[in-house]
Amino acid sequence: MQASGNSSAVGAVAAVCAFVLWGLLPLYWKMLQSVPPFEVLCHRIVWSLFFVAVLMHMTRRWAELRVAMGSTRNRIRMAAAGILVGGNWFLYIWAVNDGRVIETSLGYYITPLLNVLLGCLFLGEKLSKAQKIALALAACGVGVQLAMLGKLPWVALTLACSFSVYGLLRKTANVESVPGLFFETAVLTPATLVYLLWLDGNGGAFGHAGVEVSLLLAGAGVCTSVPLLLFAFAARRMHLGTVGILQYIAPSIAFGLGVFVFNEPFPVSRLVSFCFIWCAVAIYSGEPLWRRRKLRRVRG
Repeated sequence: MQASGNSSAVGAVAAVCAFVLWGLLPLYWKMLQSVPPFEVLCHRIVWSLFFVAVLMHMTRRWAELRVAMGSTRNRIRMAAAGILVGGNWFLYIWAVNDGRVIETSLGYYITPLLNVLLGCLFLGEKLSKAQKIALALAACGVGVQLAMLGKLPWVALTLACSFSVYGLLRKTANVESVPGLFFETAVLTPATLVYLLWLDGNGGAFGHAGVEVSLLLAGAGVCTSVPLLLFAFAARRMHLGTVGILQYIAPSIAFGLGVFVFNEPFPVSRLVSFCFIWCAVAIYSGEPLWRRRKLRRVRG
């Protein structure tokens, strides 16, 4: 896709497609429920590398990768980012197939709020009053689950923390999205490829559990890469405040799947917790719109 006069509208379409695909991912992982999560993860990494390598070749971006990886700082940060995102992927696949889709949606509702907090702590960004209120409400939501259920929503918190730190590393590393994704998966591929080769002779699913399962495992790379690339395309063409609002499409779809499709338990205690989180999301998402409207009134 090329930028044009209506690039913002095209970017919005790309962003919506990316977040819808991310939201529907639980349906994909459920179809691979018969395969151990770590094996699914390994295929996700290897096939993502293959898919992105083809894209790198088609767009002739190998020189860009060599320049970016010429920096030791970039290599260290991107290697750490690869390990973090690999762990995040594994936990997500495991959680979906363990009947925790609702909790994963909670994690991705919290993630943008944690991004703001990390920006304040490590990048010197200032928190607005609305952002402070949103963070306080999110903390209350987590506290409600701890108080009423007697345990922390550890899956949600781990997903949110790992993806937020991953985002911080990607933000501070001078690497574009496609070369960055290639390097991240390349860091993880040698060990995962050895493991998959070992599995091939010891009853692994690929090639042994039927054509449908093998195709689904191979398709995991496409399912991983396409939303990331659509998001990267959109982020360069849209106001970040709009992207911030649209990103809640994904956890909202996952939440709906967990409640209405997978029939996961949703007690009152969890509903109260989500109400706090949704209020935090509304305040966090509404502030950029309010600021833009105020600026227009001043200019008008």
